[in-house]
Amino acid sequence: MKLLNTYDDRDEAESAAEKLSGNKRLASERDATVVIYNLFGLPSWGNFHRLDMYNLGELKCLLARRSSWQPADQARHTEIIATLQTVAKNYGVVVPGHWL
Repeated sequence: MKLLNTYDDRDEAESAAEKLSGNKRLASERDATVVIYNLFGLPSWGNFHRLDMYNLGELKCLLARRSSWQPADQARHTEIIATLQTVAKNYGVVVPGHWL
């Protein structure tokens, strides 16, 4: 398990934890008067998508209409893929070839 995200609100953190598949753990941490909630889980594209992270929803919409891309769509795809490649490196996952 790895740290997937942090939250300032307990309800939001618990809601996010319910969305994850596989092993997960929610841990709170206090710094002075502020409490943050760390969500640990299995790093997978499915879990990242369920947490609405890294613009995966937008990527899905872009790929659905790939044949009619405009230059702005291509540029946005390039930006999202660059981010996902960094995420893949950090979490040890592979960006699926059909996303490229």
